[in-house]
Amino acid sequence: MKQLPAISEAEWEVMKALWANEPLTAAEVIEQVAERMNWNPKTVRTLLNRLVVKEVVGIEQGSRPYAYHSLVSEETCQREQTHTFLKRIYNGAFKPLMVNFLQSESLSEKEIDELKQLLDEQKRSGGSR
Repeated sequence: MKQLPAISEAEWEVMKALWANEPLTAAEVIEQVAERMNWNPKTVRTLLNRLVVKEVVGIEQGSRPYAYHSLVSEETCQREQTHTFLKRIYNGAFKPLMVNFLQSESLSEKEIDELKQLLDEQKRSGGSR
């Protein structure tokens, strides 16, 4: 799979709207994003166009008005962003990230149990991904 292009924070807002309700027309994306973010409709159209150029969003050409849909899943984008963040901030090392997170956040008992379960599964699988 080719590497995903960088998606800006503003572009993420457009992608979240698409992932939640795709396909959407430009007007529907504007309705969902512009008011919530206090953006001009032209800004949202520009972001949509950028995402099309980046080949992260596709256009259903057979209909009028055109409908936009994601070409990459939310999970794939999240995974790519996580790896990019980990490389940039923690030199690719996961442990310092987890230590920093656990020292600065309060977790519920349920969240702790879920993390323990994930770590146990990772241990059983030999630490492979």
